[in-house]
Amino acid sequence: MGNTEKTVFVLHTSFSLVDVLSKLFGEQLPNIRIVNIIDDSLLDDVRTAGCLTASVTRRLVGHAQLAESAGADIVFNTCSSVGEAADLMREVLEIPVVKIDERMAKDAISIGGKVAVVATLPTTLDPTVRLIQRKAKEAGKQIEIRRYLVEGAFDVLMSGDSQKHDQMVSAEIERAAQESDVVVMAQASMARLSPQLEGKAPVPLLSSLSTVVEELERALKE
Repeated sequence: MGNTEKTVFVLHTSFSLVDVLSKLFGEQLPNIRIVNIIDDSLLDDVRTAGCLTASVTRRLVGHAQLAESAGADIVFNTCSSVGEAADLMREVLEIPVVKIDERMAKDAISIGGKVAVVATLPTTLDPTVRLIQRKAKEAGKQIEIRRYLVEGAFDVLMSGDSQKHDQMVSAEIERAAQESDVVVMAQASMARLSPQLEGKAPVPLLSSLSTVVEELERALKE
């Protein structure tokens, strides 16, 4: 694959995806070195403020610059709530920045005009909607986005009750699927539901985790 000895720094704003992505990359991209940067104060601050703040953006860009100084070949942003900070990283870094949800947004607008976005955090819902709108504008496509927020589900997951989280989110995804051409699961923490929902929904269900390996491989080859 041409990935031998490449180093990818993975930026995390919580601990929820550390094990998931480490396992995924270890199995499918064994020839790259993964370095995790975990700063769980970032998502806490975004949630408290209700949006991405200048302080969080500066810290994220700082983490990315440190990663580049440490020899990173790619910076991988895992958090959709801070995706717009990753756009700024691209302006200041000389290495590629891969966003976990960018490919998902492109795929969504290619499937249909009615796009449902399901999230468990309002701070993820809004940036994901804006990302999809931007990708539709770039592609010259007219779309309608419907928003679905599963209030409280993220905190339930963080408390350790993954079963209750899955029940809450699954119900909302099923509702969204009845009203759209494609359902976007806005957070990678929701990807755990894909296997159990596959084949049951009348429309495609998109998860950012389904394309991250392909996106990393593409960036490594550029």
